[in-house]
Amino acid sequence: MSTNTPLEGKVAVVTGAARGLGRVEALELARLGARVVVNDLGTAGDGTGRDESPARAVVEEIRAMGGEAAPHFGDVAVWDDAKAMIATAVDTFGDLNILVNNAGFCRDRMIFNMSEEEFDSVIRVHLKGHFLGMRFASEYWRNHSKKTGGTVYGRIINTSSEAFIFGSPGQPNYAAAKAGIVAMTMSAAQVLEKYGITANAIMPRARTRMNDSGLLAAMFAKPESGFDLYAPEHVSPLVGFLAGPDAANVSGHVLIVYGREITLVRAPRLEPTFTAADHWTPSEVAAQLGPWFAAHRPITDGFAVMP
Repeated sequence: MSTNTPLEGKVAVVTGAARGLGRVEALELARLGARVVVNDLGTAGDGTGRDESPARAVVEEIRAMGGEAAPHFGDVAVWDDAKAMIATAVDTFGDLNILVNNAGFCRDRMIFNMSEEEFDSVIRVHLKGHFLGMRFASEYWRNHSKKTGGTVYGRIINTSSEAFIFGSPGQPNYAAAKAGIVAMTMSAAQVLEKYGITANAIMPRARTRMNDSGLLAAMFAKPESGFDLYAPEHVSPLVGFLAGPDAANVSGHVLIVYGREITLVRAPRLEPTFTAADHWTPSEVAAQLGPWFAAHRPITDGFAVMP
């Protein structure tokens, strides 16, 4: 284990932590001293000693590093599973301090081809899955704060995406879910501040199973040599910082992270305000707004700004 352990004594839950971003985030928090609950789908074994769950493998990686970890096998978007996930942290390690919501998957389709199941399933896992973890973690922290009469050490780190900003054309379900995650994070940051809890959202650009095929596969492909811009390991240091004591004053923020860059995302800016001379009529709207829009092209190439 590292000698730099600012999270010594802290307890973290990382969802979707068997692979990809979740895995490297769980390992990073463990390196920084946290005891980690590794959540992912799977089973606790079949009673014969065989356990093929990749979540168990991450737990063993952490233990091999000299850290402490426990698995939680459950669906983050199921009420009782999410409740049990938070309880696993408290029952196993005696507390909860950090929640990293990462679990998710894609069902990409153009909006005119998307099925109801493809829409509902992505919203369910990403948005509801984030909500349930936050719901039970914040309840635990609020009750603890009320019991002690003071603040708690609580960190919520949610995973959004630039698909929310740029409206990924083949991912209307995913973009909507990630927009909802940002809004929910901002809401939580405001209401939980008085308890000492921070809530932030990251927008990672990283190679995961969600982009190893399809339209973005070529962009995120691992290079044959040189700096690997989209390696998920570039994301985990930011998660470690947001989970740590140095980020006590960091809340309500959204940050893009990849490669060597971290970019702070500000709230959408207000464009010019138009004022009616008396009251709005269709012709007055056209007269006021028409010239402005005539000088600006439609916003249909959001992802063109990405490298």
